[in-house]
Amino acid sequence: MRTNALVGYSFLFAVSALVPGAVFAGLYGDTPNATHAWSVHDGNRPKPSRVTVDEKGVPSDAIVLFDGTKESFEKNWCDGKGNPAKWIVNDDGTFSCGTGFKFGECRTREEFGDCQLHIEYKHPADITTIGGNAQMRGNSGVFLMGPKYGYEVQVLESYYTCKELDGTPEFIQNYADGQAGAVYAENPPLVNPQRKPGEWQVYDIVFHQPVWKGSKLIHPGSITVFFNGVLVQDHWEMEGQTTHCRRRPLAPPPTKGPLSLQDHGCPVSFRNIWLRPLASRWDNLTHSDMSADPEKVMAERRATAAKLYAKIADPKAATADNVKALAEVISYADEGVYAADFRNALEAYRAKPGDANEIKSVNNVLDVLIRNKVIPEAAKIANPK
Repeated sequence: MRTNALVGYSFLFAVSALVPGAVFAGLYGDTPNATHAWSVHDGNRPKPSRVTVDEKGVPSDAIVLFDGTKESFEKNWCDGKGNPAKWIVNDDGTFSCGTGFKFGECRTREEFGDCQLHIEYKHPADITTIGGNAQMRGNSGVFLMGPKYGYEVQVLESYYTCKELDGTPEFIQNYADGQAGAVYAENPPLVNPQRKPGEWQVYDIVFHQPVWKGSKLIHPGSITVFFNGVLVQDHWEMEGQTTHCRRRPLAPPPTKGPLSLQDHGCPVSFRNIWLRPLASRWDNLTHSDMSADPEKVMAERRATAAKLYAKIADPKAATADNVKALAEVISYADEGVYAADFRNALEAYRAKPGDANEIKSVNNVLDVLIRNKVIPEAAKIANPK
């Protein structure tokens, strides 16, 4: 059985390579249904837009929040009240805060919801632990949707906070859900891939905010974090909004908020910050078991059926190509003139079918409709004796 399956797939790919579109054109996969406006492997489904990546690794559809210039910083960042941020823009293409809790919040002027975020940070090579408190060792934080309602990925110097060093003079004791790469106060990083102080650290974060319907929580949202290229938060579903010492349950927040960097009285520098706003899966109302609106699904299906029907030169023609084209139309909307024309064309073709190979090609399409219960088994064309 496995060998036959592999041979079958090899044949399909060979045919598609020789005759572009031969295998996947027209009706092929399971048909649209109440929660899916498109069929499986649907050639009519809209294609994604092209995105290119520049030599710095920045996608062409990203919002560059800091490119190393003072102009970029002043344009995109402010303090918590919307005034110019007090953080320092350095000549080396970074910006930073220092000790003393005198810099305040540094947040984006623009607000975001679901997003992909790239951000790099560095601590001084000669960093010290202020006041003997391990949380005062390069502490900052990346707050998604801001500190009031948001979710923090911790920034800290945590190179020496790993179990391999426990019991050695180098080890720095800290709580695991407060070290670098943690979803602060909720979930420690899976592993500790932090580089030594003085080296650049990189976060690549994918954030999806909690989804509410009125006061009812539909989905808690999630955070995925790659830390220096290593997965440390694997689609972590949030249990609450970020706080300290206590648990703060999720609550319906605004759907957008700023990206905020925390001043925790410690020296830390940032560079190369860009963000791509993402659509929530829950915004997909036409193709998802989780979130589809059946009325919107049907509207999309009818629009596709109308486009396909308009391409048929003569819907009354009793040809194999016409039957297959109309079969694709009714896979989206088996109603009205589409349904009538398909059944009339099918019966006319049944009365004067083509050769065995042509009948097989028609039946292959009809089989898709049959297995999806659009038409009955009896609709298939019998081969001539």
